[in-house]
Amino acid sequence: MSIRVSRRKLMESLAVAGAAWPLDAGAAPFSLGVAPPAAPGVLPLASTSDVYIPPRGRALLKFSYGFPEPSIEFGGLLFSFRVYTFENTYGLAAGHIRLRRTDGSLALDCDRLVWAGGQETAAGRLRARFRRLQQGVEWSAEVEMERPVKSLAAILRRVPRGKISVNGDDFFDPRDDELLFRYPPPGITTPAVVIETPEKRYFSLSCRDTQVRPNRFYLQPGPEMYRAELVYEAAGWEKSPRLQTPNWRAAWAPSLQQAYAPHMAHVERAFRLVSWEARRDVPAWARDIQLVLALHGMHWTGYIFNDFARMRRILEWTAARIPGRRVMIFLPAWDGRYYWNYPLYRPDPRLGGAAGLRQLIRRGHELGFHFVLMFGANGANDKLPVFPQIAAGAQRRIDGNPYYIDWVDWDNDRQSEGWMPYMNLGEPAWRDWLAGRIHAALVESGADGYFLDIAGFWVNNLSADNFVGNRQLAESLRRRLPNVLACGEMHYDALLNFLPIFQVFSGRSYPTFSRYARAFEHLSTPAPGRGSTGCHEFGFGRFNPKTLNLNPDQIPTITMVDDTFAKYRATIEKIIAVAKSRSPVR
Repeated sequence: MSIRVSRRKLMESLAVAGAAWPLDAGAAPFSLGVAPPAAPGVLPLASTSDVYIPPRGRALLKFSYGFPEPSIEFGGLLFSFRVYTFENTYGLAAGHIRLRRTDGSLALDCDRLVWAGGQETAAGRLRARFRRLQQGVEWSAEVEMERPVKSLAAILRRVPRGKISVNGDDFFDPRDDELLFRYPPPGITTPAVVIETPEKRYFSLSCRDTQVRPNRFYLQPGPEMYRAELVYEAAGWEKSPRLQTPNWRAAWAPSLQQAYAPHMAHVERAFRLVSWEARRDVPAWARDIQLVLALHGMHWTGYIFNDFARMRRILEWTAARIPGRRVMIFLPAWDGRYYWNYPLYRPDPRLGGAAGLRQLIRRGHELGFHFVLMFGANGANDKLPVFPQIAAGAQRRIDGNPYYIDWVDWDNDRQSEGWMPYMNLGEPAWRDWLAGRIHAALVESGADGYFLDIAGFWVNNLSADNFVGNRQLAESLRRRLPNVLACGEMHYDALLNFLPIFQVFSGRSYPTFSRYARAFEHLSTPAPGRGSTGCHEFGFGRFNPKTLNLNPDQIPTITMVDDTFAKYRATIEKIIAVAKSRSPVR
């Protein structure tokens, strides 16, 4: 059977298809075109140049052909650029690149872009400015197109291979794996990557932004060097046909400390960070902490680990072994079914209700303890009747797709559930609701602090900046409750401005964290005995008391579940002895 299509119908269909493709007016669809010759000093490289093809280790997604990357040399590195809109990928048109060099600087201008792997061209202009540093290079770039720009990548070659450090943590050997580091979390906590060469020299790549925006560092190995992509993504709520990157920096240093120090000095200035000792948002009582007790309440399924009455008995026993003022009491799932009850934040009747929580905290205060209640900055159950009041806070990613917390199998049917939208504190409806519930819960119960679950998880979205909203939430609560302690789970550099205590520590080799804040163990730290993680979804882990004393900036933490107090008091006493031997977090 044959199908005949008229020339007119074919041209009409191509015209419709062409309207959705970024073609220039008058261009023939799917034509290969003829590119003008490259300007002097422009090397005709492609994305497949000087890297392992096929990959030798763990690999990431990539084009299945060589995308043009015409490159220029500056400061011992090779540079190209790639532009991403919401419907395609573009590179520099080699024949339209113009270079102007002066002592210590370079200007690159390109007034035409390519797409379809160089088979087609598009209107657009990219400008990049480079300056030489004493031991490296700094640059920024700007692109303008006829459509909104999503992100802009600098492509670097001659990046040395070696061991890798991120977050100020220890180096690791990636072998021939391709690597991708994203900022902010879920990913790295500050936008800097340091490479230790076999000769013990240190090469750093970093972004010098003054806002919280997505940066991505992709390292693709070749026989001798890395090809690196440094991607800067625009704010999703500010869609524009123009995108200007902050300054990026590539530099050499003789030590790890000297590699990280310039970046962290910038971070301190950009986000107004102060040292832990100088912080004014740490209540005096919080500087006496030697130990944290995580008294778990209720599991997602409704299983009770500790009700308020049992918690009270635990505190009375603990006070006989360590002064209460040295202990912070952390209460996960005090509000009933863990996560399912987000964002109601009311004491669950099965745990003892509002009266039981008040009695617990009143008795704890008599013994010297201080209490921190857990709240979710991150999610709200859309099955609860109150959800329409806060629905405007539900996140939509930069491409417009809804973002659900759908990575947890809460009911153990071996399939993750998806009833909880990820929420955005940048949206007033959600921020005001959460601030109101935190304020009411603290005032009504007498608790001394609040904990924001997954505070350090930033999502690029269509409506508002989650970091700015998080800061506004913390600042408003501090004005209303000046002696209350604010804590968070996970962190990134900018959050250190207004949250002084976290779960999850980083910066063991260089103080990207411990100079500014302190941390206690995660609520899922395995409890003595079987290693239950309490209300947390992980289930069971391996309890190891030795881990509680490895880091002087990590506060020892005891997870208390259903059988901890009944069966493992001897173990608890040993941990308390370790905590008492350590200095408080002053």
